Amino acid sequence: MKRQKQLYEGKAKIIYSTDDPDLVIQYFKDDATAFDGLKKGTLVDKGVINNHVSTKIFQHLEENGVATHFVERLNDREMLVKSLEIIPVEVVFRNVAAGSLCKRLGIEEAKLLAPPIQEFFLKDDPLHDPMINESHIKTFEWATETEVAFLKTSGSKVNQLLTDFFKARGIRLVDFKLEYGRHKGEVLLGDEISPDGCRLWDWKTGEKMDKDRFRFDLGSVEEKYQEVYKLVCGDG
Repeated sequence: MKRQKQLYEGKAKIIYSTDDPDLVIQYFKDDATAFDGLKKGTLVDKGVINNHVSTKIFQHLEENGVATHFVERLNDREMLVKSLEIIPVEVVFRNVAAGSLCKRLGIEEAKLLAPPIQEFFLKDDPLHDPMINESHIKTFEWATETEVAFLKTSGSKVNQLLTDFFKARGIRLVDFKLEYGRHKGEVLLGDEISPDGCRLWDWKTGEKMDKDRFRFDLGSVEEKYQEVYKLVCGDG
């Protein structure tokens, strides 16, 4: 399967058509952005790492009954996936207080959240992905009532699976975002699951192992991405 026409380019990936209208190719870039694109940079092999990590996680989720858009990893930077009509709602799960939650609510960072907090955000870069609720989603018809219920139950299942998955590898899953889309009448988990979209901390030391190192100039960004890659993919 080879890529053909470029359909879309985002901050971290490029989407290409294929000779099958139901399948597209995700190309993972090394570009790094933060704060709605105000901070930009390049991380060596970030795209390779995110492609491999996402592959491993999608395979794990599929093996445990979560339907995703993943088909196969084609090479170091390309993933073959099912074409989706993206639902413009990001589903965020928070297991530990960090990031915007602390800023909004004055919660101390690293506070364990039990039960986990689930939030919805509108997928809209120009509006800075504002926080929304179920009423917004239903009124503005971003998703049906049935789809919203599915996002909640599927998201909860993914959160539990990934919490256990990362814990077994010495990583605490602090929070993460999920994106879903429609494919032939079915809602599938899409996008990627990687250190770009997850907050990951060393289970013992609490050291950050994700894009926060880039956001806040903590240093050793590429080294920590590599560490996540080795722990998740079992290489090295």
